[in-house]
Amino acid sequence: QLEEEIAAYTGAKYAVAAVSGTNALHMALLVSGIEAGNEVITQAFSFVATANAIAYCSAYPIFIDVDQRTLGMSAKALEEFLKENARKESNGEVVNVRTGNRIHAVVPMHTFGFPCQIDQIQKLCEEWGLVLIEDAAESLGSLYQGKHTGTFGDIGVYSFNGNKTITSGGGGVLLTNKEKYAISAKHLTTQAKVAHAWEFRHDSIGYNYRMPNINAALACAQLEQLEGFVQAKRELASFYSRALGEIGITFFKEPENCRSNYWLGAILLDDLKERDEFLEYSNSNGVMSRPAWNLLHTMPMFVNAQTDSLQNSKWIFDRLVNIPSSVIF
Repeated sequence: QLEEEIAAYTGAKYAVAAVSGTNALHMALLVSGIEAGNEVITQAFSFVATANAIAYCSAYPIFIDVDQRTLGMSAKALEEFLKENARKESNGEVVNVRTGNRIHAVVPMHTFGFPCQIDQIQKLCEEWGLVLIEDAAESLGSLYQGKHTGTFGDIGVYSFNGNKTITSGGGGVLLTNKEKYAISAKHLTTQAKVAHAWEFRHDSIGYNYRMPNINAALACAQLEQLEGFVQAKRELASFYSRALGEIGITFFKEPENCRSNYWLGAILLDDLKERDEFLEYSNSNGVMSRPAWNLLHTMPMFVNAQTDSLQNSKWIFDRLVNIPSSVIF
């Protein structure tokens, strides 16, 4: 039921529920045909799960910059990276000229629920023949040009973790319009079990990634309230924008031609010093606020990853703070 309702809500043809958004992202990469040693282009300004899912496949992340207007992958950065570092072979595969490895996919994230430049990224992926997998874990209910995030790529992924706009305690879902991906994902997430009246037959390495029914029931109930939650978050964002603007603090607003679910509200301060002063003051006075995630290329397991300049990512990291974003509904 959850799979049917999520598909109907987003307009996707197929949905496959999973234990978590991270598991769904791992599965998205697997069913798209990734192989060990392949490379996947993603963004350094992201939660670690994005890169971890790539590593689960024994593949290598490449970290490129984000756009200051969206906080998500920069289409310009993607275009420049491919022009400078990639070559399309006669068989259609894209090879990284620096490493000799095949570049398999592009995984942009809709950061904090703000849609990225997904139409431009989609066009580049089509031109180069790269798989496009949207990490829409944080953006259920967000729209880009009237279309749901997670439905532009070959595959999209949402999360129902406890901190998301709707939650099932844990859980996630994979979306796709390609039947072969949906069938493969459903098969692999249920231990690759081949249907039989009594025997236990399995035809490949499978995963215990299926969502338990009790979690799905919670998600169905939450989905009924999603539009109300999004409206409440948007009203909170409008309040923050007005109130913070009166004291000279920039509240990050949704990009043009978008409807953001404003999963996490974000402010931009003048520099790293002011950011840390704000974090110290707010947390010392009982109001939890947090900096952005540490950039993924700085983490010990990804320090050898290829990157571009990451100029915008570093600029944002030095200035962005997430502020309380829960709503009473």
